[in-house]
Amino acid sequence: MSDTDQRLRRRIADEVGECCDADVEERLAELDGLAASASTDDATREAFAALGNETRNRLTRILSAADGELCVCELEPVVDVSGSAVSHALSDLVDAGLATRRKEGNWRYYDSTALADDLLAVADGEAES
Repeated sequence: MSDTDQRLRRRIADEVGECCDADVEERLAELDGLAASASTDDATREAFAALGNETRNRLTRILSAADGELCVCELEPVVDVSGSAVSHALSDLVDAGLATRRKEGNWRYYDSTALADDLLAVADGEAES
């Protein structure tokens, strides 16, 4: 029996006064069900990973707070990284579904998506219950 199973056995015994193999197996099955229901898809993992980077997080917040699209040239001065790093971060945000990109001539315009707005609202405790 593994250390994990032994600890789980002790936990169950503490809770109900006794424990047998069937109790452990039943609880492990319940926990497996919880783990399966809590799994996320690739898109969700990618969105959270994108927000985990300071530059991408800041850009997402700026885009979300803006009233409409912003050009790369408007975003570069407000983050403390190179222009190429801003472009790369914005590309990552588009790939993660957190921003949209529109090209007009030589200019590229970005806006936040509903997913970005919702994730930021939840992260900031502003989501509706």
